Formats: sequence, C-alpha cells, structure tokens
Amino acid sequence: MTADSPSEAFASLLGERVDHRFKGLPPDAEGLTVGELTAQRRNLFTGGFPTPVLALSAERLEHNLALMETYAVRHGLSFAPHGKTSMAPQLFRQQIERGAWGITLAVPHQVRVARRFGVRRVFLANELVDAAALRRLSGELDADPDFRFVCYVDSVRGVELMDAALAGAARPLDVVVELGAGEGARTGVRTEAECAAVADAVAGTRTLRLVGVAGYEGEVPRADPERVRAWLRRLVALAADFDKAGRFTGLDEIVVSAGGSAWFDAVADVFAEIPELSSPVLKLLRSGAYVSHDDGHYRKVTPFNRVPEEGALEPAFRLWTQVVSRPSAEQAFANAGKRDAAHDLDLPFAQVVRRDGAERPATGVEVTGLSDQHAWLRTTGEADLEVGDWVGMGLSHPCTSFDKWQLIPLVEADGTVVDYIRTFF
Repeated sequence: MTADSPSEAFASLLGERVDHRFKGLPPDAEGLTVGELTAQRRNLFTGGFPTPVLALSAERLEHNLALMETYAVRHGLSFAPHGKTSMAPQLFRQQIERGAWGITLAVPHQVRVARRFGVRRVFLANELVDAAALRRLSGELDADPDFRFVCYVDSVRGVELMDAALAGAARPLDVVVELGAGEGARTGVRTEAECAAVADAVAGTRTLRLVGVAGYEGEVPRADPERVRAWLRRLVALAADFDKAGRFTGLDEIVVSAGGSAWFDAVADVFAEIPELSSPVLKLLRSGAYVSHDDGHYRKVTPFNRVPEEGALEPAFRLWTQVVSRPSAEQAFANAGKRDAAHDLDLPFAQVVRRDGAERPATGVEVTGLSDQHAWLRTTGEADLEVGDWVGMGLSHPCTSFDKWQLIPLVEADGTVVDYIRTFF
C-alpha cells in the first residue's frame, strides 16, 4: 500500500486533529482526532458544539442519494454527479458506491482531490488549457490504465494549446465538443459549423481523441421546457451528425452528456430519443446539487416539482445560529453571516427556534440581511425570541454552502453526530 492509496487517504481524514481550522466543533474536542470525536457520538445540541454550526442530515442525505440512484437507473442514464458542489470525498465515495459512473469536476485542483481519494473516472466540464495541469494529467493517464478522463473542447485555439502541452504523451486525452447553450450563454461552441471545425482540429492531433459531445442546458437563455428541450435536441443531432461523418469510428462508446440540477427531467426525456449510433451511447447525466438539495433556489426549480411521481428531494442542510442581540421588538441579530451562510441566490430561511431543549417553528422571524458575522432578523408580534435562543436556518444553493465549512457534522434526527464530512475547496 502506497502513501497515496485511497484507503490511506480516507484513513487520514479520521486521523486529522480537531483544532482551530475547523469552526463549529466543540472546544473541548481540541486535540482529538476526527475518528475519536466521531466515536463519541456527541449530540449537536448538548455536546458542546458552539454556534454557528452547519449540520447535514444523515437521513435526508441517504434519501437523496437513493432517489437519484434509482432515477438514473429508471431512465437508462449513467451518472457523473458534479462534485464541485461539495468537494467532499466521502460523498464522492457514497455516490460511486451507489452506481455513479464517476465524478464531474471543473478545475485541475478538484481533479487532484478526486484522484487522491481513488476516483477512477472524471468528467471535467471545462476546456483544460493549462500546460502544467495537462502534463500532470498526462502522466497519470500513462501510469494508470484504469483512469478514465474526459473534458470539454470548445475552440480550435484550445485544441492547439492542449496538443502542444501533451506532446510526447503515450495515451491520448479523451475530449467532447461542448455545444454552447446559445448566444450570451457561458462556454461552448455557438454553431454546428464551428463544432465541426473544432472536431476537425481534434482529428488533426495525435494527443487528443474525440469521444462525443456535451453541454449544459442550465445556461439556455430564458430557459423554459421548450427552449431547453430544443437545445438538447440540437446536442443529440450533433452527436448523430458527427457519427454519420465517421468522427467516432473505432470507439467502444460514444459520450453524450448534459444535466444540471434544474432540468434533468428534460435531459432524461430527450436522451431517450437518441437514435442508434455506430457504437453504444454513454448517456451521462451530471446533476450534483441533489446530494444536499436546498431550501431555496433548487427547491423551487427541481424537476421533481414538475414530475412529482418520480419522488422528491429533501433539503439536507440546516445552519444553527444563536440570537446574540434583541435591541427591539421588531429586530434581533444572530451570530451567523456571510462567512457561514450561502447568500449568492437567496438569503437563509428561519425555520425553527430551540430553547431549553424544545424546538418550535420560527413563526414571525425573517432573515432580511447578512453582515460578515451577523444575520439580521425581522420579528413580528408572533415571534417568541430571546437572546441565547438557537435558530435553525435553511439555506439556498448548496454550491456555496459546502465551501464555507471544512468539516461538517453529519447528524441524525435526534441530534446524534455520526460522522464529519471533510471538504476541500
């Protein structure tokens, strides 16, 4: 066993010492290893955890993992959830154990984290043109025949930079042409003619191998079901045209990939229409925010709202904060702010209040703003809120929740902490 083996990497998480790096953990746990603290099975509310503290529900996490596993199987999709949402290797492992093809990532650092913890298949939803990162990646591909890596290409210039950096590589790097979601969208080639030019550029190299097409339907301008499905049908047609032109000759499988967390029902519908191609098609869905879901943005746009018979995701995060000031009957302040709570799309949502071990709905309490370390609370006459009360808040947009906490308690419904989820941002 080498120092870089996945089993040792996971063991190293348990061996980390609890110290000043990790906020929200009990002060008297200083010096314990994470494994030792886990074994104590402390209670989040009585075990010395200071506020603010972010908690991840064990039951809701399990529910969400199981739901998306069965969804992918039901619709004949392979699944590479976007790991940049959590950057938590323990969650990567659970997703892969539940049948995920691999993990989707965005930048080279994230690939290094995933590889350190044994991820064997990576889809990079970005064009990779950094020469140093490409050379490192090439070395890993040459050294490990079981490592599968696929990334976007969206320009002839990008292909040229990749080819130059990979000179001398023994194994070609697999790429997919990214079809842009429309004018004014994010990355990706804007027209089918330009897609063909990029594919031609790939074919002219020895270092790259074209294995399919991909994109992100979440960037479709003024997205609605019709526009999203129209773009997805363009993506499918591009794959069919490339195949007809012989661009995928010799492949064992052809990759067709899309799927954020807002329109994966449309992806499932349109990918079911993919015609028979010259090789089997890897229909790769990449939704990632499902793992924790949320109480804001994704709760409003989840496809399960449109197709309720498929099931329902459950918000798994709750941020616990404490009332530290009650200057008037209409105002209170809690000790969690921008450093602790996602706020890029929606403010947190006051859900419950705890006092003396009893929990009740946060009636009459609304979060109206965030300072660096304070939540501004507006209170009505219905609010029974005192200094010292704990307020449990729901969060919006998990992508900017995980990145604020390096070690997150995984908590059962009765408050028992059964694990600590390590993140790497």
